[in-house]
Amino acid sequence: MIRETIECIRVTALLFFSVTSISSLIAQSGEGVSRWIHPGVEDLSGRSLFSTVGHRFVRLGNGSLLAVVPEGTRISQDEGVTWFPPSPIYNGLGAGVPTDPEAIPIRTRDGVLIVVYRDRLNFKWSWNKKNQEAGDDVRSDVWTVRSLDDGKTWIDRQRIFQGYCGFIMDTIETRSGQVIVPVQTLLRFPSRHGQFTYVTEDQGRTWKQSNLIDLGGHGDHDGGYEGTLEELTDGRILMLLRTNLDFFWEVYSNDNGHYWRTFGPSSIDSSSSPGYLTRLRSGRLVLAWNRLYPKGKVTYRRDVFPRSEVPASAHREELSIAFSEDDARTWTEPVIVARLTHPGQTGAACYPYIFEVQTGKFWLIASHSRPNPPVWISLKEENFVIKKTSEL
Repeated sequence: MIRETIECIRVTALLFFSVTSISSLIAQSGEGVSRWIHPGVEDLSGRSLFSTVGHRFVRLGNGSLLAVVPEGTRISQDEGVTWFPPSPIYNGLGAGVPTDPEAIPIRTRDGVLIVVYRDRLNFKWSWNKKNQEAGDDVRSDVWTVRSLDDGKTWIDRQRIFQGYCGFIMDTIETRSGQVIVPVQTLLRFPSRHGQFTYVTEDQGRTWKQSNLIDLGGHGDHDGGYEGTLEELTDGRILMLLRTNLDFFWEVYSNDNGHYWRTFGPSSIDSSSSPGYLTRLRSGRLVLAWNRLYPKGKVTYRRDVFPRSEVPASAHREELSIAFSEDDARTWTEPVIVARLTHPGQTGAACYPYIFEVQTGKFWLIASHSRPNPPVWISLKEENFVIKKTSEL
């Protein structure tokens, strides 16, 4: 369970529920499929850009939004309602063509646009059932490219990691100007996933790899990986790792992601699924993730070997959020903001991403939603958190 905090939650559901609103909150995407969205949020899931998968955003110097798509980048000048046709990042051949639909963009304070992506055209994955190890030829290299003119032209396309990397969840720029990207790696004998970070101190021209974080395990989805990270007020970097151990593991760096010296289980219960951690402009941290079990339950279907050495909760039906005002030491009570269920199979509202589109208003996207369309909702911070005052 998440530690209690002085935060209290505004129960917005009672203010919004009505016969009309309930019908608009539950959409049937097929026979027996139930899609529930919290009544205190705005559902943006029907927007055309999210017909298949979610995308990541940056705010450009002129105020427009830029999204990375498999065909390159797209621009919106009306806060995501409509989008210009795709503009390619790279038209050449060979390895490292940026077609990754889950590429990670960041625009630094110096105005440099950096995109980190996996080489999807040369992606290979297999699992050898005879020796219970990943195949010898698995491959998912990581590349970067950058732009000095808000995406009009691109330079310095380069491979920063050679091996197998699954999903990349996050990237941040520190107050001192380093850009940090968590990149997972496949470890062998026994096969499991570990975590590096890559750090650039020169706006994406060159990158350095951190020490390896290895939590052990054996399975095609085992280990500690798919990290999400944020800078704390004391300058340390906190990274939360997906595990199969019923909790996120928290890992700390004192030198902007070059080395990770302190780690252990957090107090945040979690299924075998990644979270997304970010700091809002208010100063609060917000975390979106799939908890260990559905609300009110103490059990759920668990994945077993070869997915995981120990049975791991497969719960991904409910997407929750919580806030912290003390650098992740304590958290508000989690609130479920979306639920996807499908009789006879596991629902999925997972792999979250948060983008603060305006001060106090953020988009929350679960790109790996099943069934489609992906969850894309807009939340007002004030509707979910009230700061405790001296009168309370």
